Amino acid sequence: MAETRQLIEQILAGDTHAFRSLIDDYQRLVSHIVFRMVSNESDREDVCQDVFVKVYQNLSKFQFEAKLSTWIARIAYNTCINYLKKKKVPLFEDHLKEEISIEETITDTSAPDDFAVEEDLSARLKYEINKLPPQFRAIISLYHLDEMRYTEIAEIMDLPEGTVKSYLFRARKLLKERLMSKYRQEELCR
Repeated sequence: MAETRQLIEQILAGDTHAFRSLIDDYQRLVSHIVFRMVSNESDREDVCQDVFVKVYQNLSKFQFEAKLSTWIARIAYNTCINYLKKKKVPLFEDHLKEEISIEETITDTSAPDDFAVEEDLSARLKYEINKLPPQFRAIISLYHLDEMRYTEIAEIMDLPEGTVKSYLFRARKLLKERLMSKYRQEELCR
């Protein structure tokens, strides 16, 4: 905590190298949230930059009541929510009702067996996670990629802890259903 306080004091004193250090430390966290919630690739970098601009503008308001990572993640989350609302993207409904069939993901010249051999489970999982509603993508990312606890996620998303657990359960269930319906069991176990 002393390191964090010192870093913030340096940034507030105008030390640009200290702010660059903060960006380097939290860029992965912000990217995880933004890239999971914002599906438009061309807007992702702009949203990430917007997050760090907001961090810089509001750093003097940081009260040290939470971890800095939680505070920054909340700014990233809220920035994404605002972006999605502006773009009128549904936050929980599955706005991609039309499922992409497996035939659309396979080129005409490849056989299903070739596809299974070429693609690994990780790529399929990432693909299917990106098809989840934004809120579910964010929760899965924060829990599994950033290894945050339920309490931290609840604070970031401004939700009760029980709701976070419920959303994580529903996201996993939806992800499992999609994987099981799209890919044969033996393809997933390779």
